[in-house]
Amino acid sequence: IPVLLDESINGLNIKKSGIYIDGTIGGAGHSKEIAKLIGSEGLLIGIDQDINAINAARENLKEYGKRIKLINDNFKNMKAIVNGLGINGVDGILLDLGVSSHQLDEEERGFSYMKDAELDMRMDRRNPLTAEIIVNEWPEQDIFNIIRDYGEERWAKRIAEFIGNERAKARITSTLKLVEIIKKAIPASARREGPHPAKRTFQALRIAVNDELGILEKTINDGVDLLKPDGRLCIITFHSLEDRIVKTMFNKLEK
Repeated sequence: IPVLLDESINGLNIKKSGIYIDGTIGGAGHSKEIAKLIGSEGLLIGIDQDINAINAARENLKEYGKRIKLINDNFKNMKAIVNGLGINGVDGILLDLGVSSHQLDEEERGFSYMKDAELDMRMDRRNPLTAEIIVNEWPEQDIFNIIRDYGEERWAKRIAEFIGNERAKARITSTLKLVEIIKKAIPASARREGPHPAKRTFQALRIAVNDELGILEKTINDGVDLLKPDGRLCIITFHSLEDRIVKTMFNKLEK
């Protein structure tokens, strides 16, 4: 079920013969709606760094044939992708940021703190950096920084220290082992309320592995450059960190 479907489709203000980019095509929930509205003269460029998402989208959009172009790449490269297709402008761009429910459901990907798996968290399997490398090889100070900054976790210092102590004994390789360490680091009184104790740390690691925030500003600038007059850029944010970056960039570009 695509999130904020009506809002994003209305925001894109779709034209029948327009060219649109879905930079995070996922299972193609939003894209299917765009494909229905553009008609046979239109074009939808679907981008995703996750090959599983591209394969799922191909299956879900097969009835729309030539009006769909699927690319296994990161949306940060959309300017080069569009130029490579010989297109000099688009009518709309949609980005749905963060992890997809499909990625959380794939146990072996290591995104979920509810299922035991290898500490992976890569959206693009070609990426050499995994969560396991960060947890076991990055300096404790760097781990503290990302948990504090990307997870906005008040117990970041203790979690980083507990990770440092545990990895000195043996390499931390599984999601549930990391969850166990996080639970030990957060006092019991703090664990009784609010979300799952590992939620913020897992978010922080995922953002670091996939450089989710680092690519946002460039992507927004590139996206605006690609838009034709009256074109629309719609971004769905999930947490306050991406939300802040997007709103700040939109305000800056509006001026």
